[in-house]
Amino acid sequence: QVQLVESGGGLVQPGGSLRLSCAASVRLFSAYTMGWYRQAPGKQRELVATITSGGSTNYADSMKGRVTISRDNAKKTVYLQMNNLQPEDTAVYYCNAFSLYMYWGQGTQVTVSS
Repeated sequence: QVQLVESGGGLVQPGGSLRLSCAASVRLFSAYTMGWYRQAPGKQRELVATITSGGSTNYADSMKGRVTISRDNAKKTVYLQMNNLQPEDTAVYYCNAFSLYMYWGQGTQVTVSS
């Protein structure tokens, strides 16, 4: 059983930054593709960024240049650094782990507001 625990969300002003963390309890963390998704009220869940076991990254077009995904296999943790946040980035951000199966965390709320 894989457990993913997100942290680092909160309230930030427009133009601000946040770093989200996702700690995974899994035996072979390094084998998983890890990702961040988000879901705003009334909208579908959408991709933010992914990072493969080999370190290759992929970003949603709307987030390119403003976010960086990274992973620390020794700590079994994936990070999402978000900069220049805007009100439209307000959402619940979910961590995702994919190998043979897909797992989700419980989400962390990010609110961008002045």
